[in-house]
Amino acid sequence: MKSFIFKNMRSYLYLFLANLLQLISCYDSKDLGTTDLIIHNAIIYSAESLDTQPFNGAIAISEGRIKALGTNEDILKLKTSETQVKDAAGQFLMPGFIEGHGHFSGMGETLQNLNFLTDTSWQQIVKKVEDKVCNLKPGEWIYGRGWHQEKWDIEPDDLYEGYPTHNTLSKISPDNPVILVHASGHSLFANEKAMELAGISSESPDTVGGTIIKDQLKNPIGVFEENSMDHIKLAFNAHKKSLDEKAQTALWHEAIQLAQKKCLENGITSFQDAGSKFYELDRYEQLAKDGKMDIRLWAMVRHSSQELKNKVGQYRKIDIGNGHFTCRAIKTEVDGALGAHGAWLLEPYSDKPGFIGQNTTEISEVAKIAELANKHDMQLCVHAIGDRANKEVLDIIENHKDTIKSKRWRIEHAQHLNPTDIMRFKSTGAIASMQGVHCTSDAPFVVKRLGMLRAKVGAYAWKALLNQGVTIVNGTDVPVEDIDPIRNFYASVTRTRVDNGMKFFVTNRMSRVQALRSYTLDAAYGAFEEKKKGSLEVGKYADLVMLSKNLLTCGDQEILKAKVLMTMVGGEVKYENFE
Repeated sequence: MKSFIFKNMRSYLYLFLANLLQLISCYDSKDLGTTDLIIHNAIIYSAESLDTQPFNGAIAISEGRIKALGTNEDILKLKTSETQVKDAAGQFLMPGFIEGHGHFSGMGETLQNLNFLTDTSWQQIVKKVEDKVCNLKPGEWIYGRGWHQEKWDIEPDDLYEGYPTHNTLSKISPDNPVILVHASGHSLFANEKAMELAGISSESPDTVGGTIIKDQLKNPIGVFEENSMDHIKLAFNAHKKSLDEKAQTALWHEAIQLAQKKCLENGITSFQDAGSKFYELDRYEQLAKDGKMDIRLWAMVRHSSQELKNKVGQYRKIDIGNGHFTCRAIKTEVDGALGAHGAWLLEPYSDKPGFIGQNTTEISEVAKIAELANKHDMQLCVHAIGDRANKEVLDIIENHKDTIKSKRWRIEHAQHLNPTDIMRFKSTGAIASMQGVHCTSDAPFVVKRLGMLRAKVGAYAWKALLNQGVTIVNGTDVPVEDIDPIRNFYASVTRTRVDNGMKFFVTNRMSRVQALRSYTLDAAYGAFEEKKKGSLEVGKYADLVMLSKNLLTCGDQEILKAKVLMTMVGGEVKYENFE
């Protein structure tokens, strides 16, 4: 009984202190401008600390920033004749979601082309390609993304090493080259016409860090893993360069607008882009300067060390266009994806004896990029999925530990860890940029790839990392997965698949608070932006999302019913859906 009373007293104390802090912040806001907007009668979750409790109250906004938070009564006192007032009607108001790892232009490009993320059979994919062929002239390329052979519930007729062969696609599209990128982005499928244009034959060798899948007669079946994808990509890119430059630029801008719209519909106010080329960074900067960025984009530049050497210093840009564009990180990678047997492992794959995955970028090259990041005060962000890959990256970070304590270098994905390396994240200061939905999406094949012990102890080890005090940045890796933060949050707190209820070692799940923090303030911390965004505090950007469910208290299944009702960036409503 005493324990029950103590727990309730502690909860009331937290709530009292939270409301007291909000009231104090209300009266500390005199130096801000006229109150432009008040949202009242909301359940507000500020996310400023792990102990923060939601409270029923209001928020005042001035000049795109948060002016005050507090009780409905006190905040409404800040109203003037010019103030717009919104009644939240008891809905859940929280900081805007921060997509911690995605591919911004890649998402837009996927929205323009064929998308296979929800397809559960090869037959569905072939039908989409067949329909596309009917609307194209001979020679025009067909591009799609999102297939995953492990998620098909109907086995293709012609199967080799778990993949279909190119025969069916080549038959329905003899004159149109086809390139279909795997959901992970670490393998692709090409038809005969695409392989012909790329000069692929039975004599074509594997690329270092990549594999051309060939049948028993040494004929390519159409699947290219990791670096061997470059063969097809070069042919596809050559085709794109041959097209009208203005038309291609217009398509890119269309893709960016589609990506922004998708973000806002999902309550995402900031997006951390995991690797862009110089030309894209130039375009993003210009869009921000022109006031055409509706979300806040934080980008990693991605080039080889040689390409970066004389230019990277010019691309460190902070808060361009009133905080709508920042580039302060460099992206590279050391391995591929688990689904394509590309994750670099310490011990062989359980379902591919003798094979330990792919080291896609030489460690010496990653070390050179690390030196450049250190020299130019950029964060180093390294894609590492397998336990060997994570070990190698932690070694590099450790080598720079004494000089990068404040630089918050990141390991992107950090999906499969050796237990001895889990503790090294804290000691090196490394941030784990992980994607909750990858856990449930990959669940059907992780044990198959790694075996029971490795999967249980080191796969998506969120709880173990959090217990060590490691910062986790959450995201979806869109377009690898759908950008939906609600489903990603559900995966983070339940480790349960939506479609069939399959659970994946649920003891390693995040708590509701930890998951929301990983999507807000901790994600902002992972980009050196925690003083500007990620929580609802006086002086920070008024980047908010209103949801139809309280994500901290609703039942697990109710999470999936949560709808984005409003998305606000810099005090401006960018999306509303109160139907």
